[in-house]
Amino acid sequence: MIAFVTSLRHPLNSDDYPRVEALLRDTLRSLTAQDHPDFVVFVVGNKEPGFPLPDKVHFIPVDFPPPVLTRGPRTPRDAFVWDKGTKIGIGLLAARAVKPDHVMIVDADDFVHRGLAGFVAQRPDAPGWVLTNGYIYSRARQTYRPQRTFNHVCGTSHVVRYDAYAVPDRLDMHADQTQVAEGYGERLHAILGAHHDALDWLADDGFQLARLPFRGAAYQVDTGENHSGYTLRGASVPVTHRFEETFGVPPRDNHGEPVWRALGPHAAVEHVSDLSQKVLRRLKSTTTPRVPGS
Repeated sequence: MIAFVTSLRHPLNSDDYPRVEALLRDTLRSLTAQDHPDFVVFVVGNKEPGFPLPDKVHFIPVDFPPPVLTRGPRTPRDAFVWDKGTKIGIGLLAARAVKPDHVMIVDADDFVHRGLAGFVAQRPDAPGWVLTNGYIYSRARQTYRPQRTFNHVCGTSHVVRYDAYAVPDRLDMHADQTQVAEGYGERLHAILGAHHDALDWLADDGFQLARLPFRGAAYQVDTGENHSGYTLRGASVPVTHRFEETFGVPPRDNHGEPVWRALGPHAAVEHVSDLSQKVLRRLKSTTTPRVPGS
């Protein structure tokens, strides 16, 4: 079984908290669209979502203070890692009750490949996988593009065996942040609250992750609530029905696929050059998300 674990930012640390909940709702729709039943989802946050949770999704409330006392999503890194890491730590404590083989920490606005749970279920003893390739997706532009070194730009990028997290036996879901931080030790900053160095850290700890052999996640940007502030620039391709079905992204809200969405407004002002057409064809040729053996 794979447990998807995600966390919600404190309501103070957002520009539009109803928007945060709407993004979570889309992410949960993606997670629960798995084509294999062997999965569960844990959401940790200060405020229970104001919508009915899908089957197999469990909300774990915490009473943690906001990491900073300023409104907005751009929290300083150390405060962000502390807040996210301690919440993910609580989620892992909750997951202990279902004894998952693997865990995937998911950002609460991203999307995952619907074949992920089935792929993992066939390999319960594997140390895990790193998503070196994925997609960048912008609902604002309704376009996407392949992204190499995906694990360096997106936190939804590691599937790891549960025991790698060394979940403390002495803690329960009522632990405070200090107790969680002390219980997980350096794991809090290395693999719970951050992801940039997780691959090397896990390898040094005896968990050598393989590369996931398909593009397993889509990193959503241009939401107005991204901590990173990352935006999709340059060439991309219009969202397809297959992409929507594979990752569970919301259906397109119009029927056209104007060039400016794919290339950006500056490129659309000019003519679409032969080079741009070649770029689009090359991108389209890489956008067949498929699980090996499926």
